[in-house]
Amino acid sequence: METPVFDLIEEFHSEDIMSYNHSKIMHRLSVALDRYDTDYDILPELELELSTGKCKPDVSVFPKRAEDWENDIIFYTQPPIIAIEIQSPKQATTDITTKVNTVYFPAGVQSVWIIVPPLQMVQVRTPDGQKKTYTDGVVHDPATGIEVPFSQLFR
Repeated sequence: METPVFDLIEEFHSEDIMSYNHSKIMHRLSVALDRYDTDYDILPELELELSTGKCKPDVSVFPKRAEDWENDIIFYTQPPIIAIEIQSPKQATTDITTKVNTVYFPAGVQSVWIIVPPLQMVQVRTPDGQKKTYTDGVVHDPATGIEVPFSQLFR
């Protein structure tokens, strides 16, 4: 009997594959958003179980809530104000846009940032179909007023 050959990478979802550039952008984004920590909860890699499905944005931005260190939450059920997706090296753009349109926006997410490291691009999308693409300047979020200088992400 022949043993089936398979690529170990197929055992993982394409969005779960991290890379050096993906990690670097996630770190720089978290540092850039830190100045908003008094107004918002900035939460990387939080598992969400929304009414439209399970997901895990690279970074989620929520309204500030009181800290409760004794009672943790594994799957958070409230939609973030902002969901930020950093495209992974093996992830198709349609995987992200499908998630935006079928999971994030129907659940109540107010804006989604899609960061594409190889193109050094950030696109901010809103549920009403608006899309603003940044390749320089200041990335502006219309739902929160959060601003991140593009040069802090790609320098």
